Amino acid sequence: MLRDITIGQYYNTKSSLHSLDPRCKLIGLVVMMALIFVAQSVIEYAFVTLLTIALAILSRVPMAYILKGMKPVWLIVAFTAVINIFMGGGETVVFTWWAFTVTKEALYLALSMMLRVVLLVTVSTLLTLTTSPTVLTSGLEKLLKPLEKVKFPSHEVAMMMSIALRFIPTLGEEAEKIMKAQAARGNDIESGGFMKKISGMIPLFVPLFISAFRRADELAMAMECRCYAGGCNRTAFRKLEYKKSDAVAFVLMGTAVLLVVIYRTVGFLI
Repeated sequence: MLRDITIGQYYNTKSSLHSLDPRCKLIGLVVMMALIFVAQSVIEYAFVTLLTIALAILSRVPMAYILKGMKPVWLIVAFTAVINIFMGGGETVVFTWWAFTVTKEALYLALSMMLRVVLLVTVSTLLTLTTSPTVLTSGLEKLLKPLEKVKFPSHEVAMMMSIALRFIPTLGEEAEKIMKAQAARGNDIESGGFMKKISGMIPLFVPLFISAFRRADELAMAMECRCYAGGCNRTAFRKLEYKKSDAVAFVLMGTAVLLVVIYRTVGFLI
């Protein structure tokens, strides 16, 4: 399951999203997340879903590759749906099972929460698929630069987040190696029921955590040996500059937000 994670990986191709400035893409991610969270009606959910599909098409990343990265998320999506269906409350009863009562409002809440999780993971994955870790770090540092006036370590935070994203696919590869090694010793966690798979994951996570801490220690030692000193007067190899395509992207973001505001205003007045 962990080897299917695509978030944190960079898909090298030429597309409209790949050519955008990383600061523009980070702001766009925040805007998309805000639109996803504020969506309430069916029309608003359809709007943000179409926006996400349009972004996936513009990225020129194969849809099968994007969907492959969603496989580890389905367990979270299913758990979210079950919790909201049986604990969501509401008045319009659909059916009753044992001690649980399922209502129409709870079903709608479960579907909306499932869609939110899928859309949030998709737009976050598109960010990392279309932006290399180095460029993403530079963009995040530039966005956080004004906070340095209040002693906020913008460079350190940007570097830490970039390293965390970079370690996700690395841990996936490490997990695959451990799974193959344990399968060779008779511990097959791919087959069997749900509880058997969960119990079989325990011997996987222990060496995986040990490997993660070992890699972190090696990385810290390597950075110290190279006299890494954070963001004190550091220069960048590539200078970030906004282009016309970034201006177009900002206009489209503003238009999307404006459409939602207008729809909310008209709906409120009606």
